[in-house]
Amino acid sequence: MAQSARPVVIRPAEPSDADDLARLHVAVWRATYRDYASAEAVAALDEDRRRPYWTSLLGSGDANKGAHVAVQGDTILGVVSFGPSDHEIFGGRLEIKHFYVDPTAQGQGIGRRLLRAVLEQDSNVALAVVAQNEQARAFYRMMGGVEIGTFIDPGPLWRSDNIVLAWG
Repeated sequence: MAQSARPVVIRPAEPSDADDLARLHVAVWRATYRDYASAEAVAALDEDRRRPYWTSLLGSGDANKGAHVAVQGDTILGVVSFGPSDHEIFGGRLEIKHFYVDPTAQGQGIGRRLLRAVLEQDSNVALAVVAQNEQARAFYRMMGGVEIGTFIDPGPLWRSDNIVLAWG
C-alpha cells in the first residue's frame, strides 16, 4: 500500500518519537520563521538543540503536559505539545507550546485534528503566535480562537512580538 493511501492517525506522542519530532520542529520552524527571525537564530535552532526538549517532555510522565502527533505510516506529519503555562497572559489556561504541521501535509485537516485533540482534553486552552504569522493567526481564528492579548517573547533565540489566542 502506498504511504499516501494510508490514513493519518492522531495519537499521543511517545518517547521514541523524540528524534523525529526534533527534525520536524526544526524543519517547520525554519520554513515558517526564516523571514521573521535573524539568520543567526534560524541557524542556531537545530535538532541537537530541540531533541532535549522533546525527550524531556515525552519522558516526563506528567499527565498535565504532553503532545499529540499526526502519523501516516511511520512518518510524523504534525505535532502539538501542551502544558501548564508559566506566563500570566495565559490566565491559567493550558498552553499549547508547539504546533507544527509539515508544509507538505498542510491543507489536509491535520492541524484541525491536532488542535481538536488538545481541546478534547481541556477546553480552556491558549497559545502564542508570532504576530507576523498571519497564516497561523487566521487558522486559529477559524478554529474558534479569540485574540486576547499581546506580549514580547524574549525567547532563547530571538525576540518576537506575539499574539495570544484562547479557547474556552
